[in-house]
Amino acid sequence: MFSMSTLHLVQIFCLLSFCLYGFRCAVTAHMTKEFARYGIPQFRVLTGILQLVAALGLLVGFYYPWIGALAAVGLSLQMACGLIVRFRIKDSIIQCAPATFYLVLCAWLAMQLIDVPV
Repeated sequence: MFSMSTLHLVQIFCLLSFCLYGFRCAVTAHMTKEFARYGIPQFRVLTGILQLVAALGLLVGFYYPWIGALAAVGLSLQMACGLIVRFRIKDSIIQCAPATFYLVLCAWLAMQLIDVPV
């Protein structure tokens, strides 16, 4: 019987999360307003595209773990940048929590995928 590891569950969770967020960045009015609030409206579409590409990298990472690790590192860096932006605009701890969560989760995922035997 097929047993899914914690690593695979986290990989799927991140893949789906960033696919959804990336799509929302690219097309929704809400995200247009949010990026204006962040003071970086010019990066909204790029952020969405990068998250969709990284989600694809996480998918490919099931077959080539090093690609998944690179995607997870990229997402970690993106979440770190997101936290910096949120600190600069003085968002609350609650508002910063999702970026913090995904930063830690993607960093963990990257470390795990680096250690996966090829």
